[in-house]
Amino acid sequence: MKLLIASTNPKKLAELRVLLGHLDLELLAPADVGGLDPVVEDQATFAGNAAKKACAAALQTELWALADDSGLEVESLAGAPGVRSARFAGEPADDARNNAELLRRLAGAPPEKRTARFVCVLALARPDGALAATFEGTAVGRILEAPRGDGDFGYDPLFLFTEPNQPGSGNTFAELMPTAKSAVSHRGRALRALLLALPTLISDRSSAATPRRS
Repeated sequence: MKLLIASTNPKKLAELRVLLGHLDLELLAPADVGGLDPVVEDQATFAGNAAKKACAAALQTELWALADDSGLEVESLAGAPGVRSARFAGEPADDARNNAELLRRLAGAPPEKRTARFVCVLALARPDGALAATFEGTAVGRILEAPRGDGDFGYDPLFLFTEPNQPGSGNTFAELMPTAKSAVSHRGRALRALLLALPTLISDRSSAATPRRS
C-alpha cells in the first residue's frame, strides 16, 4: 500500500516517517508525486484543516493520504496560538519569532497561568478523496520563561511536559530524544490511534469518518 504524507514541513515529515517506518507501507512525500497544490488552511479547528489537506491530496493523487494539523493551546491565552501556531508572529512562519511572541504575551505570568497543551489531529483520506477518519492526540504541560534543549522544532524548547507518571515528564520536548518524545507526544499518541484502526480502515471502505482520541 502506498501512503502519501501530505506535509511540506520537512521536520514534521521526518517525524512522521520515523513513526511510520516500521509498517509495511510505501511512504511517499509530496516531492515523490510531483508536488501538491497549495491548500488554504482556513478552518477553525485542527480537525478541519487536517481533513481539508488530506482530502485535497488524495483527490489530486488518487492515493491514500495522511495529513496533520497540530499546534499549541495556552489556557490563559484563550487557546491561542491554536490553529495559528505556525504563524503566531505573522508571515512568513518562523519558530524563533513565534517563541518570542509567546514569551511576550506571557511575560510576568506565574506558572499556574502558563498551562498549555499540544494538540495533533491526523486525517486519513481514501484515494477517492473521502475522509476515512481523524485521530487526535494531546500532551499537557506548561510554558517556561526561557527555552531549554536544542532538539526538535516549533515551541518544543518552551513546552515543559508535566503529565504525572509519564516517561519524560519534567523535561521540555526539545530535551527528549526522538523516540522518548514520540512515546508521549501529541503526534505520537494520534499516530498510535491511527495504527490501531488502519487495518480495518483500509479493508472497509464504509468506515465512518468519526474522530478518535488518544
